[in-house]
Amino acid sequence: TQQDIKLLAEGGVFVAHNPQSNLKLGSGVAPVPQMLAEGIPVCLGTDGAASNNNLDLLEETRTAALLHKGVNMNPTLMPAGDALIMATINGAQALGFRDTGCLNVGNKADLILMDFRQAHLTPLWDTLSHVVYSSSAFDIKTMIVDGRLIMDKGEILTLDEEEVYFEINRRFRRFEDK
Repeated sequence: TQQDIKLLAEGGVFVAHNPQSNLKLGSGVAPVPQMLAEGIPVCLGTDGAASNNNLDLLEETRTAALLHKGVNMNPTLMPAGDALIMATINGAQALGFRDTGCLNVGNKADLILMDFRQAHLTPLWDTLSHVVYSSSAFDIKTMIVDGRLIMDKGEILTLDEEEVYFEINRRFRRFEDK
């Protein structure tokens, strides 16, 4: 309700919006445009594998942008830049990180590099629009966190992916057997 939104705004609350999970669970659609209009910082989340199956934050960003346009029947609502801010700056601030989420002098060097030379990203007309409406986690080729190279040419450098997958599946089977 509008009263709830005002309470959130007055309380300085960050709202985590998980649109794909909410759609899958039939939980409804959060009034995100109204929250943003009241100055409530909304960030994006995936909720979790049990209620979403897909933990791709770029897909979550696209869903958030498109969902609110459709539900409100307004193609100008939730511009790509606003959706990306929810996924980056607002998300970092919600977690208490004040020196990350955007590239500024003095901030941590956290960034991703994407390969736009792919059929689903061609022709490249508006980079921001492509990131929000056309890309997915698979398009990220390089990741730098706090100036440290984490992924290069699609290969994660800081852990053994095969070992992680093996261990996750092994542990999951323990629950499955119970």
